[in-house]
Amino acid sequence: MKFVPTELPGVLVIEPDVHRDARGFFLETYRASRYRDGGVPDEFVQDNHSRSAGGTLRGLHAQLRRPQAKLLRCVAGEIFDVAVDVRRGSPSFGRWVGVTLSAESFRQLYIPAGFAHGFCVTSDAAEVEYKCSEVYDPGDEITVAWNDPAIGIRWPVAEPLLSARDRAAKTLAELAEALPPWNPLETSGRGG
Repeated sequence: MKFVPTELPGVLVIEPDVHRDARGFFLETYRASRYRDGGVPDEFVQDNHSRSAGGTLRGLHAQLRRPQAKLLRCVAGEIFDVAVDVRRGSPSFGRWVGVTLSAESFRQLYIPAGFAHGFCVTSDAAEVEYKCSEVYDPGDEITVAWNDPAIGIRWPVAEPLLSARDRAAKTLAELAEALPPWNPLETSGRGG
């Protein structure tokens, strides 16, 4: 198993060991002690599963008072998964990283708390499973515009299918004062 750092501090690509034979495959998708040793310090309290049609874009979502770390994997199809640093004052504030996750690659993406998350479906459909370090709280959530020019994400879809909430999202500049401050003493990637 490999834990591969990305350009954003704390965001990791995880490449699990996949054991294949004539019967199919087997892999371990999570073990707390092994993931902690690899740089994933969070205790996960909620698991989610979504299915989306091709061309769907979900995000960019984050929670303010109870920020969520996420551990994601695509279990059917393929997605382009994105993390954006939304910790006000962070040296990487507003920067993004994107990773292709697919059912065939088995790769996972770990996104620490303090980052917004979104993905778009690049196959006919995709199913995504992810763990969260905090429960979902709709009253605590913000939505950053998927096409915010100041962030400049290069999505692989020009005209995505969006929810009403994602169509009404604000830019990072419009949300800046509400965002959690960066705490350089915090090692998990959380805000202050």
